[in-house]
Amino acid sequence: MKILVTGASGQLGSEIKELSVNYTDDTFIFVDREEMALDNLTQVLSVIETIDPDLIISGGAYTAVDKAESEAELVDVINHQAVATMAQWAKQNNRKLIHISTDYVFQGISSTALKEDEPTNPINVYGLSKQKGEEAIITSGADAIIIRTAWVYSSYGANFVKTMIRLMTDREEISVIGDQVGSPTYAHDLAQVILEIAHSEKWAKGIYHFSNEGEISWYDFAVAIKELKNLACHVRPITTAEYPTAAKRPSYSLLDKTKIKQTFGVAVPEWKQSLSNMLAKI
Repeated sequence: MKILVTGASGQLGSEIKELSVNYTDDTFIFVDREEMALDNLTQVLSVIETIDPDLIISGGAYTAVDKAESEAELVDVINHQAVATMAQWAKQNNRKLIHISTDYVFQGISSTALKEDEPTNPINVYGLSKQKGEEAIITSGADAIIIRTAWVYSSYGANFVKTMIRLMTDREEISVIGDQVGSPTYAHDLAQVILEIAHSEKWAKGIYHFSNEGEISWYDFAVAIKELKNLACHVRPITTAEYPTAAKRPSYSLLDKTKIKQTFGVAVPEWKQSLSNMLAKI
């Protein structure tokens, strides 16, 4: 199988690259901004046509949530129009697509874990662009799997875990939001699931949710990082209102993973074990 992976140097792309060595029968082509700029739709189509993959893993995206508020047009091209281009090519050429989406497509006011058929209603520009990307895939009729995930971190790239370690090492006290609830996703676990699905005989197009098991706040996440790293910094919980940002954040975005587990038989590790695995790696 020839697999094209976008967002090669991102957290997820880097984890897929690391795991790709286990799939010796496949040919992986990893592309990033230099090889395939997602804001250049002509180039996107040209690169895909040249590579002619059996499967596209669409992991590249504009993910600077706050900056997106002032760059709506650019965000739409990358997260919506480029995705539409991939989906249309996949449909026309009878190829498969796995696209990574986000919990930010939801409004974030639920009190129970979000299922795949829950109505979407984004509260920021980034979320809206990702919603449009999902809709473009569905409209295209492509043989595609959309995986919504949340709170992604990895030993690669910049993320919450690395930021917390740096701040807790430098400071005696930090404040972390305690009223936004969800579950983090170790990108290594997500990469494994994507590759398992890609090689599964049970391929079933549609939308799926994946994050690690558990329900925590960002504050709980920070405290766990502190404890596992044995850092002395005091972590203080604050409210969302005390930490204003350009983009609104969902207050509750816990994803229900029942469908992906039942359909593909994949394992969903518990969040603290995955965090421990990542910290051991760095």
